[in-house]
Amino acid sequence: MICLQFWRAVRTERRPACGLVLFLAGLVMLSAVRNSYADSPPPLKIVAFGTSLTARGGWQPALETELAACLQRPVKVESVAKSGETSLWALTQIDRVVAEQPDIILIELYANDATLHRFVSLAQSRENIGNILDQLQQRLPQARIIVMAMNPFSGLRGLIRPFVDSYVSAHEAEAQKRGLEFVDHRPNWERLTPDDLATAIPDGVHPLPDIASKIIAPELVKRIAGNNCGE
Repeated sequence: MICLQFWRAVRTERRPACGLVLFLAGLVMLSAVRNSYADSPPPLKIVAFGTSLTARGGWQPALETELAACLQRPVKVESVAKSGETSLWALTQIDRVVAEQPDIILIELYANDATLHRFVSLAQSRENIGNILDQLQQRLPQARIIVMAMNPFSGLRGLIRPFVDSYVSAHEAEAQKRGLEFVDHRPNWERLTPDDLATAIPDGVHPLPDIASKIIAPELVKRIAGNNCGE
């Protein structure tokens, strides 16, 4: 039909090939599709770098969804995290973080350093996090780095971390020394009643993912997006 109409319109003695007409039409459509993709912002890539509070956290999907809705662009959160590990392990994982080429890096690496049986002294933990931050800043100069304190600990999990506040303060100080951001999620957890907090963190250290999503994700959206939420 397209070829017939084209033939009648031009009224030439030589009928153009139907394939050529379809080819030209395809080029126009392809150009339109490419232009639509060019107008779409690229995904915002985030790497969550940490311990089981990240590996088992479950708050990453909520962060992707809420931040994408706020910024009106795709968001992808990848995790470089392992349960039970310390900042010593994290020093060996910097290549993995860099390989992701993230726009934002979220870091929580104090929780297991602070346990009595891990034997990571406060001074060593502070040196390690400083080294990690220096390497990330050097190798990913455009990345936004946010150091975090997560949820409070209780029961036996709290008893084996008697100086955890000092570790948090040390990591915060190293972030601030480098002009980096620090987000403390603990006050939001502590707004829960004692019974609700115990229910939310039944083993004293790992929050239930659905509750972690409601507490951690909104705080990070607020910090990352600021007043740029597209509502």
